[in-house]
Amino acid sequence: MKTKIIYEDKEILIVHKPAGLATQTARVDQQDVVSELKNYLGGSAYLGIIHRLDQPVEGLLAFGKTKAAAASLSQQLRSGPGDCAPLNKRYYCIFCGKAPAQEGQLEDYLFRDATGKAGVLSAREAQSDPRAKYAFLHYRILQEKEIFLPKAPDSLPEETSVLLSLADIEIRTGRFHQIRAQMAHSGMSLLGDSRYGDALSRKVSGLLDIRRAALCAYRLDLSHPVSGKKLHFQITPSEKVFTYFSL
Repeated sequence: MKTKIIYEDKEILIVHKPAGLATQTARVDQQDVVSELKNYLGGSAYLGIIHRLDQPVEGLLAFGKTKAAAASLSQQLRSGPGDCAPLNKRYYCIFCGKAPAQEGQLEDYLFRDATGKAGVLSAREAQSDPRAKYAFLHYRILQEKEIFLPKAPDSLPEETSVLLSLADIEIRTGRFHQIRAQMAHSGMSLLGDSRYGDALSRKVSGLLDIRRAALCAYRLDLSHPVSGKKLHFQITPSEKVFTYFSL
């Protein structure tokens, strides 16, 4: 089983999803977290999905093992993320360049287009587009590091080095591809993100052999659905790109 169980009791499961494994898929020829956990629990066991992660993204996921537990966790998630919220998720991400500020917030309106990509609208544009959904995230730069680029087999890029920035992300709305789309739109394209990356991030990702979005859901805080006890879970990212920083 590729999925790693971090915590389990009679009501909940907390797991570490590896990058590259889908949370849930309709494809019968492709394994996913839900299938692995149902096989682990037994075919008739209940498994309530609370939230998901994009297939290229690794990180922590919570599941309910009873309908009551799943309902409680889902309600915590709907209460709104934030340091004081019952269920709170935090992410690490790495992008090329320097952020406009060491700490800031991004507010946009997102929609999912026909190609399965998240588009970004201004508040004015969103007024006339029924697809638009408000998206808010807060970022804080944790570390910056200059990385010297290896020589490409066929050519040497204009840049011989690049500044990489590690950010801590908190989302206060759970929108489709939210972090990847909002960060790219603001000029902070994630390394390894072929869908939303810009020319520089794609070139650097290729030279450093980074093939997945540099994004990890590293922390999960929640209240136990029965005892009410505050539970805190945290992992260290396993993807190679995060080894450039001290975590």
